[in-house]
Amino acid sequence: MRQARGRTLGPVVALARPRTLPHLAIRPGHRAGARAMATWLPGMATYGLVVGVAAGKADVPALAGWLTGPLFYSGGAQVAAVGLFDAGAATFVVVATVLAINARLLVYSAASGAHWRDTPRWWRALACYLLVDPSFAVGADGYARADAAGGEAGALAEAHDHYMGAAVVLCATWLTASGIGVLSAGALPTGLQLAFVVPLFLLGETQRRITDRTGLRAAVVAIAVATVGRAMPLHLGVLTAIVAGLTVAALSLPSTPTSEDHR
Repeated sequence: MRQARGRTLGPVVALARPRTLPHLAIRPGHRAGARAMATWLPGMATYGLVVGVAAGKADVPALAGWLTGPLFYSGGAQVAAVGLFDAGAATFVVVATVLAINARLLVYSAASGAHWRDTPRWWRALACYLLVDPSFAVGADGYARADAAGGEAGALAEAHDHYMGAAVVLCATWLTASGIGVLSAGALPTGLQLAFVVPLFLLGETQRRITDRTGLRAAVVAIAVATVGRAMPLHLGVLTAIVAGLTVAALSLPSTPTSEDHR
């Protein structure tokens, strides 16, 4: 009777036990990723604060201005969207500009996707949403160490935690800073102009990523087209400059040799 009773209650006891979700637990890898992201946070917090102030001062509802942060989750795209909305640009121009600015994330996701194949779908969805320049850079360091360890399951899991810890801390910092900027925009003196910080930050980010002549040519062409295109209708100058820069970069890439080239 005892054995039968134990066998009967066994499944009930198992169902009553709390199920742990290992991907949600805070582990050493998460903390290590957060520490690695710490060097980025002062600059990103300042950037987010200024972007929030710009959104708060724009002629759009404060909530709508702040929502560009979680909606686009890209500083450059958020700056462009708020500026275009404030200037009364057409909706398709705003959407096309944001997509063009965020096109670089396709490269980041392709590079990271090889490491994310065996993760749960919800984890991949969250990781893709959090994938921006700093999170990709910090995450790449963790995955490089995992590759150096031979791609062992333990090392790869540690790299996943490293990426997620860094990405979540960055996202929380950005949304908090931009929210403070939106709320404090009306309290700032009218003569205090903080918007100039945004192009300076973007210029610094761009300069750091120009590592060859292809990038330099693309940047020069994009700047020239943006300057000339300021008078274009529907504020198409920014979008045209992005497309021009991407086109120059694509045309400047070396062609892949084929078997016929070696004959």
